[in-house]
Amino acid sequence: MANLVNLEHVGKSYGVRPLLSDVSLGVNAGDRVGIVGRNGDGKTTLVEVMAGLTEPDRGRVSRRRGLLVGYLPQGDRLEDTHSVREAVLRGRSDHEWAADPRTREVVEELLVGIELDRAVLGLSGGERRRCALAELLLGDHDLMVLDEPTNHLDVEAVSWLARHLARRGCAVVVVTHDRWFLDAVCEWTWEVHDGAVDIYQGGYAAFVLAKAERQRQASASETRRQNLVRKELAWLRRGAPARTSKPRFRIEAANQLIEDVPPPRDRFELQRFATQRLGKDVIDVEDVDLVRGERALLRHATWRIGPGMRIGIVGVNGAGKTSVLSLLAGSLAPVAGRVRHGRTVALRYLTQDVEATDPEARVLPTLESLRRVTKTLDGQELSATALLERFGFTGDKLVARVGDLSGGERRRFQLLRLLLEEPNVLLLDEPTNDLDIETLTVIEDFLDGWPGTLIVVSHDRYFLERVTDSVWALLGDGQISMLPRGVEEYLERRHVESALGTRESALGTRESALGTGESVPGTAESADTPAKARAGSAEEREARKTIARVDRRLERIAEREEKLNAAMAESASDYARLAELSAELDAAAKQRADLELEWLAAAELLE
Repeated sequence: MANLVNLEHVGKSYGVRPLLSDVSLGVNAGDRVGIVGRNGDGKTTLVEVMAGLTEPDRGRVSRRRGLLVGYLPQGDRLEDTHSVREAVLRGRSDHEWAADPRTREVVEELLVGIELDRAVLGLSGGERRRCALAELLLGDHDLMVLDEPTNHLDVEAVSWLARHLARRGCAVVVVTHDRWFLDAVCEWTWEVHDGAVDIYQGGYAAFVLAKAERQRQASASETRRQNLVRKELAWLRRGAPARTSKPRFRIEAANQLIEDVPPPRDRFELQRFATQRLGKDVIDVEDVDLVRGERALLRHATWRIGPGMRIGIVGVNGAGKTSVLSLLAGSLAPVAGRVRHGRTVALRYLTQDVEATDPEARVLPTLESLRRVTKTLDGQELSATALLERFGFTGDKLVARVGDLSGGERRRFQLLRLLLEEPNVLLLDEPTNDLDIETLTVIEDFLDGWPGTLIVVSHDRYFLERVTDSVWALLGDGQISMLPRGVEEYLERRHVESALGTRESALGTRESALGTGESVPGTAESADTPAKARAGSAEEREARKTIARVDRRLERIAEREEKLNAAMAESASDYARLAELSAELDAAAKQRADLELEWLAAAELLE
């Protein structure tokens, strides 16, 4: 393939610290590369050198003549004085951009809920980020360089972005801490560390396997880091084998590393210990109505959260995930119903905001003032110093001023403060924000041995699947529903809802246009479109009967799913019963999907 960008013996330093030392690598047409590494190790510097935004101190960077590079920085370069339409769509009117399928898809996925004629100045940070990403995706580029593109995107939007990038023909280089996204998009992984860049073939799972193999061959002396890699490798190979996409190294050798590695956590032992600490009653949500502004987030919702449960909550941005955590924490009162906490509950809540701490305070003394020693599940005592070192605070960082910490370091410090208070119920709202992959791996390892009830809201699908045992969703129906097949089932449901919503919108547009005698672009019948049934014909009567029959069956299935969800909440500690109920719920979801397709087919005959 044609070479697009080539780095030869490149070096770049900031102050006395070398971020890149004698780096040689290249990007070819069609390559999809993921870049990983610890915060501050030079990932952004590398992509800025590749994109031509930063000149290297040493070495040579060559680019193909006429190369079109699109770059998404962590900030944005939107003009505050422009409207969203001007910034993203170059001022095109609705009928102009809607006529282009690719533009329409990007707008519908990334700019949903954002008024196009709204000023950029009034947008939130998340809205600005989505606008900047949309503006980049609408351009024609030979190479797209994206720095943390999944920031501020929900699980559904991340999944869409992965599919979109995978089917584009241009080369993609992406810096991200989202490991699921790396697996879904990337064919190569570059690890930036200590001034060097190591190259691995495949996405994140292949990177973990290859790194484990290299460590085995080199007899790596960093025992602690190797143990974490082996543990994550065991989870990837046992729990997510589909992620390992044909790496060109000996998987058999890597598998030798995990022959004696137990699963990441003993679910039943953790639950037994949690029950001893918590008793049977943890949090009961009873017939709750929850309203924010004019929106009803929950209606007559009932949910029982038991000891040792590890729950992930998903939903689109604005669905009310943070509000539900605040409800469970007791900081947000329901309009109706009640939330009961067990008598032994010691709850702590990690919000999205980094809490204000005295900037002059020092890291280690602050934590020691809370607790000098904490105990793990196996009875091991950890000092505050050992815990800080485990979370990446070593050397001078132990006595650094809190005000001098980076955003990621403050996030880690905030989580450590909560853990040292020894809660038995932990609520985490987007805990992966600003954290690199190495830190996320350490946190996952710590949570594996944490015996309590854990409830997590996160757009990081990998983290969510890694630390939780069940996924619950806010689907806009006023309930919080358990999804037996996790995030994948959530995305399937959202896809069906989106298809139905698009269909209903198209039907409404056509009826409106027919009523005014206007023509509707794109609605002419093709050879693949079923002919409309003649009025009064047997075919029309049969289609109406089908719709009525399917509607009744869908109502019954909805009632059945509601009862099954309630039963699962009541049987949270009975895993045999949970398995039975999950199978029934799965079957009901499949029936519902089949019926919805049958309904759509009948509706097409009546248009």
